[in-house]
Amino acid sequence: MDDIILACNVYSYGRYRQRAFEHMKAIGIRYVEVSIGKPEDADEWLKQTEPHGLRISSVICPCDVSSDEGAEDFVPIARAVQRMGAQIAFVSVHAGELPLSDVYRRMRRLGDIAGQLGLKVAMETHPDLITNGSIASRTMQAIAHPNVGINFDTANIYYYNEGADAVTEIQKVLPHVFSVHLKDTNGKPRTWYFPTLGQGVVDFPEIFRLLLEHGFRGPFTMELEGIEGENLTEEQQLERVAQSYAYVRGIVERWKQSR
Repeated sequence: MDDIILACNVYSYGRYRQRAFEHMKAIGIRYVEVSIGKPEDADEWLKQTEPHGLRISSVICPCDVSSDEGAEDFVPIARAVQRMGAQIAFVSVHAGELPLSDVYRRMRRLGDIAGQLGLKVAMETHPDLITNGSIASRTMQAIAHPNVGINFDTANIYYYNEGADAVTEIQKVLPHVFSVHLKDTNGKPRTWYFPTLGQGVVDFPEIFRLLLEHGFRGPFTMELEGIEGENLTEEQQLERVAQSYAYVRGIVERWKQSR
């Protein structure tokens, strides 16, 4: 889609992950999100993705802000992300009982590490630092680092907040969005119901409009986590990915035509 990065999280394929890369190539997806637990994982992902012409756009990374030493452990992880060709290191951070001043300082250190390698750190939409737009905005103001931002998850806003709306919340953090997880939901808190994109309550056309008009170009990454209790066949799982990709491609194409 020209300069707009539409990607797919490899785990969107559920237990049929072995089909992920060939299927992404077949339906036109060019970017993928993967995860690493240790730096050596990078080489295996490159070995799997490169034959299919896929580029890694973001990497889910371990992140330890419980100590200064834990923050320094991010150095080899960030180097692995850079080696994979990605620009976004995706992290989930929970302060818990830690002093917030220490957490903010350690996140700034992660930002320094990332910046030296040409990367950005995107904090997932998780409690207790990026629970919703208001909390995320306060966290960003406190960290105040150009290489630390947000991964805005369109469904987690509903999962972790009663009566929330993704469109309202994203407007509070537009300048801080480094990456997006495209995930639909029935809107009920703490309910594992994440269907094919376009079949839930998330107003994806408006989410895309707000981000694109703000100048954000991705990665927009499909994260299709499914519905509790369902048991999809391989064909159904692959079709969910294909339908979701066709849906978001259509949104982007219509936005471009409207300009």
